[in-house]
Order: sequence, then structure tokens, then C-alpha cells
Amino acid sequence: MTPQEMEKRIVRYGDLMPCKTAFIDAHTPGSDQKENFTIIGGGVSESPDQHVHIGIPHGFNIGAAGQPPKCRNSLHSHRTAEVFFVLKGRWRFFWGRWGDAGEVLLEEGDVINIPTGIFRGFENVGTDYGMIMAVLGGDDAGGGVIWAPQVIEDAKDHGLVLGDNGSLYDTKKGAVLPLGVKPMPVLTDEELKTYPEPTSAEVTPHYVARYWDLMSLADRTPAKVIGENGKLKDKPGFEVDFIARGSASEEMHSHDKPSVLMPMRGHWRVEWDGGSAILAPGDTMSMPENIKHRAMPSMTGEASLYHVVATGDSAGPTWTA
Repeated sequence: MTPQEMEKRIVRYGDLMPCKTAFIDAHTPGSDQKENFTIIGGGVSESPDQHVHIGIPHGFNIGAAGQPPKCRNSLHSHRTAEVFFVLKGRWRFFWGRWGDAGEVLLEEGDVINIPTGIFRGFENVGTDYGMIMAVLGGDDAGGGVIWAPQVIEDAKDHGLVLGDNGSLYDTKKGAVLPLGVKPMPVLTDEELKTYPEPTSAEVTPHYVARYWDLMSLADRTPAKVIGENGKLKDKPGFEVDFIARGSASEEMHSHDKPSVLMPMRGHWRVEWDGGSAILAPGDTMSMPENIKHRAMPSMTGEASLYHVVATGDSAGPTWTA
């Protein structure tokens, strides 16, 4: 593969194309300044305005959310894994029917694998624009977002209606639901009872990995962040590894499925049969299957990288041993 062909599979941080109308809370005060990015796969956006950078199926989706300080993402749930790592800023993740069952603060490089089937939200509590990168399980990312009832109700007050076809309609712009499309029904009280309310003590030890712990673990070999035997034990249909300078290998290798390289710190030179490219923090590279390659830091200083590849496991509810 030539460098020109490979460049089409690299999404540079500076080339990311945001969507400010991706979800039902796009007009709700407190959430109306967020930007959503669909980097690999179709994602879960409810808006036709969402740009997809790389549409090639990988067995998972890669996305991102960018938000100014005090901006939050409303409470929602997913049917498949939703894994985040903080690229920029300081973030508060919270969960529960009303967002008060528990919370945790994440710094740059930290990872959270939020269990499926619970309502979750997140807020930029830093002092500057922040960015979090996301991995969603499955090519269809679980078939869309499940919103807490109050989110749907609040959005309606600000002109946005979500149809039962998964599409958004802005009534303030004169949009009406097409014939045969009804408003997305809110969850009933009986359905809401099936959504657990785990405490911070139940979530944080098992679903959060701290950056500097991973740096320590990856001093000689890559640290398995998410996997059956990972620091965060799960089988979401993909595995996440953390690679630091000491665990980067000069050995050329390949995977039988497309893999994704996402630098966290430092610049990385990725070499393959046919060329090379330099990646910076925030860049995302999709390495095709069966192409031998290696990734090494290209400069001195702190260097770290997240690596994602699909497994043979089905995407679905959070796995427990």
C-alpha cells in the first residue's frame, strides 16, 4: 500500500469535522455547545449532518466528543460497550437514572469502560476545550442510543423531536415527522426498573484505568487495557492495548482484522510494507488487515499510544467472568 493510499485511512486531529446537531440534546441549554465526531464506522449520530471520516467496517466504531468547559452530554445508555479515553482536559463521568448514582473524575490518558445498560453522561470540568475519544462495540454500535426520559422531554421543549426511526426533526425549522414515523417512546417505569444504579465503589475499581498506572504496566510489554485478561476485564468484541516507549516493538507484525492506532502522547512513526507515516496525539490511523507494520516513537520524550483491534467475540452487554 502506497503512502498516498494509506493517508486515506488516517484521520488527522486538525482535519476532524464536527457535528453540532448529532443528538437530541443539541438545543438543550448546557449541552448545546458540544461537538461530535464520527471517525471510523457509522457511529450512533441521529443527524444526517454527521460526517463519517472512514466508513470501512472494523467490528467497532471510533468517535469523539469535544466540549467547552461546563458543557455536558446528557444521560443515555448503550447496548454495546462504550469506552472512552481522555485526550484533552479534565472530565466528570456520572451515571444513574438521574445522574446521581455515582461519578468519577478522569484526567488526560485515563480510560473508562462504562458498563452497558446504565444511564451515563459526561461533563468537561476543565478550564479549556476538552476532547474524549470513544470506542463503541459492533459495526452498528448497538443500534443507537437509549435516552433517559427527561432528555427526550427536555429536547422537545427546545424544538427537537426524535422519531422512532432514530432520526432527529427540528420543529423550530418547520420539520415534521414523516408519515408513519412516530415520536420515540420514552421508557416506561417498568422498563426503567431494569436499569441498575451502581455506586462509585462498584464502578471505579473495575471499569476505570489510570494513565500513569498504564504507563507503569507498559514499561516492557504492551498493557492489555480491555480484554478477557485485561486490566478492565471485558469481551466487547474488541481489545484495547496501551503501548509506551519501552513496550513498542521493532518487529513487523500484522492482524487478520483492521486495527486502529491512536497516539496519546508524543509522535509515532508507523512503518509498513510500502511506506511510513508520522502520527501525532489526536490522530487516528486504520491499519488494513494482513499488512505488516510497526509503530515506534519518532522523537524523544513521553510517548504512549492506544491500539484497538476486533476479536471474535460478539458485541453486546458487558461481560463478567
